[in-house]
Amino acid sequence: MAQKYVKPSAAAMKSTPKQADNQPVNLLYDKTNYRLLAVSVAIVALGFVLMTGTTDIYNTTKIVIAPIVVLAGFGLGFWAVLKKADK
Repeated sequence: MAQKYVKPSAAAMKSTPKQADNQPVNLLYDKTNYRLLAVSVAIVALGFVLMTGTTDIYNTTKIVIAPIVVLAGFGLGFWAVLKKADK
């Protein structure tokens, strides 16, 4: 069934819309959180670049240092997400 169009009343037409509150928006993350997150992505990328390394499979850089760098990058990323924004 079709719905009928009901014309708004004159009182409703004359009322002014409410003004939006000019309160500042409190964001969940701060600028420092985003910077730390970007640094953590760069550290993870560096770790993966270190993993590519040379053709030697048993290179210390590939099997020890690169995974530590990647885990440090992920740890920094988790900390950047969980860090409370400064008020």
